[in-house]
Amino acid sequence: MTDLKMVVADMDGTLLRDDGTVPDSFWPLLDEMRERGIVFVPASGRQYYTLQKLFERSPEGLSYIAENGNLVAHDGRLEAVGTVDQSVTDEVVSTVRAAYEHGRDLGLVVCGVAGGYVERHDRPFVDECDKYYVRLDRIDDLDEIDDQILKLAVYDFEDAETAAGRYFAELADRTQVVVSGRNWIDIMSPGVDKGVGVRALQSDLGISPAQTVVFGDYLNDLQMLDAADRSYAMANAHPEVRARATHLAPSNDDEGVVQVLRRLLSGG
Repeated sequence: MTDLKMVVADMDGTLLRDDGTVPDSFWPLLDEMRERGIVFVPASGRQYYTLQKLFERSPEGLSYIAENGNLVAHDGRLEAVGTVDQSVTDEVVSTVRAAYEHGRDLGLVVCGVAGGYVERHDRPFVDECDKYYVRLDRIDDLDEIDDQILKLAVYDFEDAETAAGRYFAELADRTQVVVSGRNWIDIMSPGVDKGVGVRALQSDLGISPAQTVVFGDYLNDLQMLDAADRSYAMANAHPEVRARATHLAPSNDDEGVVQVLRRLLSGG
């Protein structure tokens, strides 16, 4: 691909191996992209500060789409694309508390610009949160947060798709309820997604969809696939993602992003 200017990749289930690490074989490709003026963009439901840590080995020139498109970063500038109304936050906090009290093992991360906040402090839940949130404040009451809220991330120890329909369907007329993984549900402002983040960066940098390649694997990646003329679903991707993408890549644990990028950077 001779006119490649931007590569956007989801993290979990896409670029990252199943153990949560960036493949060693990716770093030389990142150097090559940087030398050729190709912008690499990690795009994730993860927190911005967590994405920064993932790429602290080679951070120069990266842009970021964090919190499923609700926060976009370029040249160190943070832009909050979407925020959640306080009334929605209050409702989700109450719903999660009630479900937990009635035996459904749900936990909530309130995701702000400054960091994430939890009121559940038990080790199994916090261990799951620590995978995705470098800045995580363990507080006593989620009603006391003083931050701009980007999204509400619900963790279900059973099955997120089932929980989304059972507990949060009534929010669908006011918010987006997005299943972003087998155990995670993201509740966000309407009209914000990773695709919005990609298009914002394309506009800022003067890059077209024809000059953009996108990689993804799960339902929260669907809209950003549409922001590029060339899009790849991983072999391990959700069936809807495989149907939406223009191409198929090998699985994340087979380093599919690396395999495709090698071919694209060599002109394939």
